[in-house]
Amino acid sequence: MQGILIIDTGGTFGKIYDPINGRLEVDTTSKAPKEIAQKWLCDFEVVSIIGKDSLDIDESDRMLLLATINLAKHQKIIIIHGTDTMDTTAKYLADASLSRTIILTGTMVPYSIDPIEATANFASTYGYISSTQDSGIFISMNGIICDHSDISKDRKLGRFVLRDRV
Repeated sequence: MQGILIIDTGGTFGKIYDPINGRLEVDTTSKAPKEIAQKWLCDFEVVSIIGKDSLDIDESDRMLLLATINLAKHQKIIIIHGTDTMDTTAKYLADASLSRTIILTGTMVPYSIDPIEATANFASTYGYISSTQDSGIFISMNGIICDHSDISKDRKLGRFVLRDRV
């Protein structure tokens, strides 16, 4: 196995509380995904880019993400991404017609506050990407892993759900 590349773009996943300004800030050192990834004896590479809340991610950030993917030797890539614009980034990557397995995941609650959701989402993502032979752009959130176009964030429920197929 060639290993799995983890690209951390920021978002809620790695936010930490800053006691000086009293706000949650994006940790640009990728501490949370590295801590979770080290639990497995697998070949991981963690790259931290962008380092923003997903509401602040723009077109140039998505171009940087795409360039990072294009330069990577890995065929299987996990992207840690904020949940508010995860779908926008997933569609952007899908439009690039990449022939890799790429799964975006994140969390609604920071790992530093309650590690359970972040760990569960990451573990589900890892299990799926390790076993699938399918290429494409997927989202893995709240126990659902599917093509990016079949899942969306339900802001009223505070979780991701399958889109209606009407």
